[in-house]
This record gives sequence, C-alpha cells and structure tokens, in this order.
Amino acid sequence: MRKEMIGLPIVGMVMAEVAQVGLMIMGKAAMSHGMPNFVFVFYSNALASLILLPASFLFHRSHRPPLTFSILCWFFLLGLLGCFAQISGYAGIYYSSPTLATAMLNLIPGLTFILAVAFRMETLNLRSSTSQAKSLGTIVSIAGAFIVTFYKGPSLLMAPSHSSSPHLLLGQQSNWVIGGFLLAADCVFASAWLIVQASVLKKFPAELFVVFYYCFFVTLQSGIICLIMGGDLSAWSFKPDVRLVAVIYSAVFGSAFQLGVSTWCMHRTGPVFVSMFKPLGIVVSVVIGVIFLGDTFFLGSLVGAIVIVTGFYSVMWGKAKEGKLDVQTQGMMSESSSQKVALLSNNTGEP
Repeated sequence: MRKEMIGLPIVGMVMAEVAQVGLMIMGKAAMSHGMPNFVFVFYSNALASLILLPASFLFHRSHRPPLTFSILCWFFLLGLLGCFAQISGYAGIYYSSPTLATAMLNLIPGLTFILAVAFRMETLNLRSSTSQAKSLGTIVSIAGAFIVTFYKGPSLLMAPSHSSSPHLLLGQQSNWVIGGFLLAADCVFASAWLIVQASVLKKFPAELFVVFYYCFFVTLQSGIICLIMGGDLSAWSFKPDVRLVAVIYSAVFGSAFQLGVSTWCMHRTGPVFVSMFKPLGIVVSVVIGVIFLGDTFFLGSLVGAIVIVTGFYSVMWGKAKEGKLDVQTQGMMSESSSQKVALLSNNTGEP
C-alpha cells in the first residue's frame, strides 16, 4: 500500500515535468511571434480558469470546504506569487531558452527546502542520514544545473545544420545573463509559491478548487498589469496561429493538467517532494531539444544531467527512508498506546 501511495505521485510528477517543458517551448514560440509575456500569462490563465471551474465542481461535488474571506486572501497571495513567477519566468525564457529555464528551475528545491525548514514543514537534523541525503542531494542537483548552464564542452550529438564550434561558456551572450536573472527571480517566487500552496491546502483541502482560484486571481492580476503596460493591440491577436496553439497548450497542459497533478501530489507528499522533480526537467528538455528541435548535445549537458539525476535519487532515497521511519514510529506509538490501555484495564479490574 505504501509503494502505491508513493508510486502514483512519482508518475504524476514525471508527467507534470514533461508537460512543463512543453509549456516552456510553446511559450517561447508565442513570444517569438510578438505576444508579450504578460498577455500570454493572461490568456493562458483565463482559459485555464474556464476549464477548471466545471471540473472542480465535478471532482469535488461531494465535499467542498467553506470559502471564507481569510481563504480568499490566501488565494490572492498565491495568485500574486504565481503571477510574478510566470511573468518573470516567461521573460527569462524569451531572453534565453527553455533549456536554460529548466536548468535554473533546479534552484527551486534548495530554496524550497530552506523555506520549508524555516516554516517547520521539514525537519533538519544533520546527524540524521535522511537529512544528510536530502541536503546533499539538493546541493548536488543545483551543482548539476550550473554545469549544464555554464559549461558546454565539446559536442557529442549535433544536427547537420549546426557548426562544430564548442564554446566553453554561455555567459558570452548578454541576453543569457538577463534571462538568468529573470529566471532566478522566477525560482524565488516559485519557491515561496510552493510553501504558501502547502499552507493553503491544509486550510482548503480541495485541489482543483485551489488551482481554479489560483488561475482566476492570476488572470485578474495579469489583466491589471496588461492595462498598465498598454502596448499595441496587435499583441492581443492570435495571428499567427502559433499564438493560439501556445495559449491552448498552456491552459490545458500547463495550468489545468500540470498544476492540477502537482497540487494533488503536494497535498499527499509535501512541497519538498514536488520541488525535487525539477531536475528531471533539464533531462527532458535536452532530449526534446536534440530529437525535435535540432539542438546540439554537448558534453556539459551529459555531465550535468548525470550529476542532477544523482542528486535527485539521493533526495528520493532520503524521503523514502524518512517515510519508512515515520511509519515505524507511528506503529510503535500505536503499540505503546495499546499497552497502556491494557495496563489501565488490568489496574481497574476489568477483564
């Protein structure tokens, strides 16, 4: 039973990460065809809200927690963090690439782990092997992300149209530096978003409703930003058609599916477990880039991917062992309580 409980969130998070990589590629395509990042965020979240509203009522038709003003305030904060994360993240993708974006997202586990420890959602005991594995795995994953981002090395697989000129550092392009800073800001907002979402789910345990209200408030907030920024009305057009395809993909697979699955997993496993699947994104993006986009696969990508996966499994080992210890502790506490009850019964003369 325990393996099934862990296995379903693992499968769900792998699917969610694949969907997110596709979302980055589609978002890059829309912005490359003249759609601003904040307009893309508005459209995708508005369509996702329309999809999630009937789905949430259908999925939670038997049990819906009461909606209070305090919960609405939490939803507003969740939407605000998500709005800033999406706008800065898509801007970073526009100035760089989906591959760099997935690499930078590996900063989220470390930031989330630090915030989770600060808010006492996770325990940190450096004498414990589980805490050591999670801490070391987080550091190793972040190191692997930086290897993929800043070190290329010689090319291993290259499309025919690409020239073989191995550059060692990507920092030679100023746009990548701007994109890196924007993506780093995205990671900070996303880490805070994970912590707030975990708190919201404790107060309002209805996953699809949480995702709906999140998308709804992001729509309102990004709409206000669109009005403030103004700009050309042609930016709101769905011509060329790639803009419409990108918005539909973002709403269906990016917001409705990816957020719905990750929220469901978070409700059952916690924010650190969800964030630790971010290293898989860089592996997926490299595979998609080489096979479908004609990108070059460099030695740095291979080394970084190996380091990332090593750190990922280190954290998964720590989480799995921690879960077994929790089950054993609960069993011992239950057995101890039963013994106390039996002892009390004997002392009172009951059979």
